[in-house]
Formats: sequence, structure tokens, C-alpha cells
Amino acid sequence: MFGLEALELARIQFAFTISFHIIFPAITIGLASYLAVLEGLWLKTGKSVYMDLYHFWSKIFAVNFGMGVVSGLVMAYQFGTNWSAFSDFAGAVTGPLLTYEVLTAFFLEAGFLGVMLFGLNRVGPGLHFFSTLMVAIGTLISTFWILASNSWMQTPQGFEIVDGRVIPVDWFAVVFNPSFPYRLMHMATAAFLATAFFVGASAAWHLLRGRDNPAVRKMLSMAMWMALIVAPIQAVIGDAHGLNTLEHQPAKIAAIEGHWENPPGEATPLILFGWPDMEREETRFKVEIPKLGSLILTHSLDKQVPALKEFPKEDRPNSTVVFWSFRIMVGLGLLMIMMGAWALLLRPRGKLYENRAFLHMALWMGPSGLIAILAGWFTTEIGRQPWVVYGLMRTSDAVSNHTVVQMSVTLVLFVVVYFALFGAGLGYMMRLVRKGPVPAEGTNHQEGGPGQQRTPSRPLSAAPDDEDDTQTERS
Repeated sequence: MFGLEALELARIQFAFTISFHIIFPAITIGLASYLAVLEGLWLKTGKSVYMDLYHFWSKIFAVNFGMGVVSGLVMAYQFGTNWSAFSDFAGAVTGPLLTYEVLTAFFLEAGFLGVMLFGLNRVGPGLHFFSTLMVAIGTLISTFWILASNSWMQTPQGFEIVDGRVIPVDWFAVVFNPSFPYRLMHMATAAFLATAFFVGASAAWHLLRGRDNPAVRKMLSMAMWMALIVAPIQAVIGDAHGLNTLEHQPAKIAAIEGHWENPPGEATPLILFGWPDMEREETRFKVEIPKLGSLILTHSLDKQVPALKEFPKEDRPNSTVVFWSFRIMVGLGLLMIMMGAWALLLRPRGKLYENRAFLHMALWMGPSGLIAILAGWFTTEIGRQPWVVYGLMRTSDAVSNHTVVQMSVTLVLFVVVYFALFGAGLGYMMRLVRKGPVPAEGTNHQEGGPGQQRTPSRPLSAAPDDEDDTQTERS
């Protein structure tokens, strides 16, 4: 297929499926915590606006959660079907870690999810809030185990190799490997930011169409407070993560920077833009700032950053890809910081909900968090190449013995099914967003019964039909 080998097709298939999958857990993590905050504020203040938002976003959470579970199952099966050599080599580590995720996180989420989605009018507010908290905590526990497994593949420790297989000898060292704390904080924070800008974009969309109500305003306000506070924190976490990567995966940093060689005695410049050419072993058309690379990456003005030519060609990541994926992630992060600051400037003048330039920018920034997560994930995973377990097993040795035809057929099937299935799911989620929160001021959210109007508890009952959409647009 397109002149590609079975190994390359297997990598493309895994990249394609994980790119779809990672979107859903990211939104699930952020929305679960957002729902817990909304319900907590409702219990504390008694203001119905928070419960209006809870009802609205719980429907979107339910659909997103379901798609995340389905897409995640495919990822697990691929370890056995396409990467059986890897599973045989490292399964004694990765298998238990993924099992712990199911036993601790998925069961916790599944156990309380029904109460959270359908039990508000059937259990007391305290128990319902506890259920929401348990679902939110479950998403974070899931993140913990998934990142522990993936981080071990980046910076493996706590093992021995016996008869060509990895055998864990220290589970604490396996889980809390050198890159794990940084990657866990980085991913969790990225999920919160991605959700904040998703929420903020939906509010901006309604405000631009004249649908101004307290719930929509609260959505935008909370999203921008999150951006103001968390986006700078994410930058600090990213800096610490970069220092950790420089220590444990210097070739990845060299590829990210497009840095090929170190002239004696010269500090490393920061290449802002350019085109790393793997064949010519140089970064063409580069725009650089002298010494800034050393300052950012080593926090000094004289230390040098490792260069790509210091590593054998077969051990170099693809700098062309990771150079730009990293800059996309950083660029979007800077825009997030800017949006938080812009919102802060608009608040005292009462223009946060009226400045159309800001609202249009907030709308366009809606997918920015998810794009940044994907760009960061590409940087991390492609930057690890040519290793599937860094320094221990090459990707070329991890793949199953499949033919090009087999991999081509399954890849095409994945593309068709994913776009049809998850495309429909995403379209339905957008219909829910387009409906917007329904103000229910004066309504007792804990009661409800025959003849009383209220927001449906079932996710599939929450989206308007085409006639409802038309009437809403006309109004």
C-alpha cells in the first residue's frame, strides 16, 4: 500500500487509532472534574445556574465516555494482534499495569456512573455528589496507570531481562519511573485545559448568536479563569518535563530542537523555525536566536545541548516531524496563556461577554487543547523512535509477522469504521453543544415527576431534533 512496509502500516494504524482515542479520555478527564466542581458549587451556593450546567454537560460527558471506552478496547487488542513481539517481551510489566487500571479506575467509574447520570432524583444530594466525585477520581486514576505504563516504555527501570523477556523486580520503581511524574502532571493539566477551551468555545458560540443567559456566561467565565491560572502552570510543568527528557532521552531533545552539531565552545541557539532535513543532516531555512537554546534547555548560557550527529543514524528520531509537532503544541499553549490574559483585561470593563473579537477567538480556540495534546503525543512517541521500549527493544523488533496486504486491509477498515462510527458520535455531541444549557431557575432539581418539565436524564433524549434546531435558530 503506497509503497509502505508492514511495519510502517502497523505504526500508522496504531497512530490513527490512538489519535482518535486520546481525544475522548482527555475530554472525559476534564469534564468529570468540571461536573464535580459544578455540583459542589450548587450544593454550596444553591444557585440553579450550576445545576443547569451540570445537566447540560453530563449528557455530553456520557456520550464522550462511551466513545472513549469503545475506542480504548481497540487499543488493547492491537497489542496482541499487531505488536505480539512487544507483548511477549514486555507484557509482564505492561499487562499488570493495564489490569490495575481496569480494576481500580474503570470499575470505580462504572460503579458510580449510573448514579451520577440517572440518580439525582433518586438519591440524596450528598450521595449523588459523592458519585460524581468518584467518577472524577476514577478518570484520574485511569490516567495514572496508563501514563505509568507508557512512561515505563520511555524511561524503563525496576526490571531484569530473563530469557529475552522483561521481568519486574521492583514495582515501585516500575510505576514511579523517572519520567512518570512529569508526564502525569503534563497530561492531566492538558486535559483540563482542553476541556476548558471546549467549554469556552461552546459559550462563545452561543453568545455570538445572541443566546445570552447566566449559564452561558458562567461557562465562559469559568473556562477563562481556568486558562488564566492553569495555562501558565502548564508551561512550568512543560519546562520541567523538558529538563527530564534532556537527561533521559537526549536524542529526542536534539530532534525537537533540530540541532545537528555543537561547534566547540559555543552555546546552543534556539531555532524558532526551519526545516530539519534528515538526509542532508541540517536544518534548512532556520531562524535562530543565539544562546537561547542553552538558556531554556539547560538554564545556563554556556552549556551545550546534545546534537543529532552525536547519535548513530539508526538511533535518531525523525526531527522533521517532532520539530514541528512540538512547535504546534508550544504555540497553542502560548495562545492559551494569551486568551486567559485577554479575558482578565476585559472583565473589569464588563466586556468579556460582548467583545466579538474575543468571542470569535475563543470559538476558534475550541479545539486548540485537543490539537495540542495530539501534537504533544506525536512529539513524545515519534521522538522515542526507533525504540518501542527505550534502549531495550526497537520498534522493528516489536511488530507481529503480518503481510502488507493484511495490514493494508485492516488499516482501510479502521479508517472507514472510525470515521463512520466516531464521526456520528462527534456529530451528536456537537448537536448537544448547539442546544446549549437550559435555564431552569425556580425549578427544584431534586424533585420532578409526572407532568413536570425537566432536562432529560438519558443522553439520547437530550439532543434536539431538526425542527427544534430550526425553531431555536429563528428565535
